[in-house]
Amino acid sequence: MFESIGRSWELVKMSWRILSQDRKLLIFPVLSGIFTLLVVISFIIPLFLSGAVFGQAAAGPAPWYVLLFLFYVVTYFVAIFFNTALITCVHALLQGRETSISEGLSNAVRHIVPILAWALIAATVGMILRTIQNRVGFIGKIAVALVGGIWSLVTIFVVPVLVLENKGVIDATKESVALFRKTWGESVVGSISIGVIFGAIMIVGLLGVFAALVTGSAAAIILAIALVVILLAVVSVVASAMQGIFVTALYTYAKTGNVPTGFRKGVLENAFVPKQPAFGSGNI
Repeated sequence: MFESIGRSWELVKMSWRILSQDRKLLIFPVLSGIFTLLVVISFIIPLFLSGAVFGQAAAGPAPWYVLLFLFYVVTYFVAIFFNTALITCVHALLQGRETSISEGLSNAVRHIVPILAWALIAATVGMILRTIQNRVGFIGKIAVALVGGIWSLVTIFVVPVLVLENKGVIDATKESVALFRKTWGESVVGSISIGVIFGAIMIVGLLGVFAALVTGSAAAIILAIALVVILLAVVSVVASAMQGIFVTALYTYAKTGNVPTGFRKGVLENAFVPKQPAFGSGNI
C-alpha cells in the first residue's frame, strides 16, 4: 500500500513539474470554468425571469427532468471539449514536441461528434444516478455515490482513447475499462492524491475564514471569503490541469510501454507491475 502511495506521489510531482514548465496548459481548465459559468447563468436567469422556479409544482416533474438533462449534457460537453484540448497538448509534450493552444482547440473541434456522444452518455448516467439518489435513504445515497465514483474511475481513459486513437464512444469505453484494470492501483491512488493535496489547501483557506469570523471584523470576514473564492478558482484550475497530465501519462505508458518525456522510467514501470490476485485466479 505504502509503495503505491509513494509511486503515485512521485507521479503527481512529475505532473506538477510538467505543468510548471508549460503553464499555457492552464488555459484549458480556465476556459472550461468560464464557459461552464456561462452555461449555468444561461439556464438560471431565464428560469427566474419566467417565474418557472416558483411554478415547479404546477408544471410537474417531467419538464424539470428534461431541463436538468439538457443542463447535464451541455456542462459535460464543455468539460469534455476542453479536456480533449488539454490532453491533445499534454500528449504532444510527452512526445517531446512543442504544442500550442490552437492545436488543442482545433483537435477538440475535429472530435466534436464523439465529444457530444460521450457527453450524452455521461449525462444519462449522471441523471440516472441523481434520480436514484433522490429516492433512496442515507445508506442508498452512499451506495449510489460509490457507484458514481467507480463509473468515474473505469471511464477515466475514455477521452484519451477518443482523442488519440479516434475510436468510437463504445470502443473507447471498453478500452478505458481494460486500461483501468491494468492500472487501477496507481490510477486510484494518484487521482485521490491530487484531490487530497488541493483539498488540504482549501481547508487552510477555510481555516482563514473561521479565524476571520472569530475576530468579528466585517472587513476581515469579507476579505477572507474573497480570498477563499479566489483560492478555490486557482485550485480547481491547477488540479484539473494536473489530472489531465497524470491521466495522459498513464495512458501513454500503458498503451505503448514508452516512458513519456519528463517521467522517470522506474516510477512508471513500477506503476504497471501486474497485480497478484488476493484470493486465487477466479477473482475479478
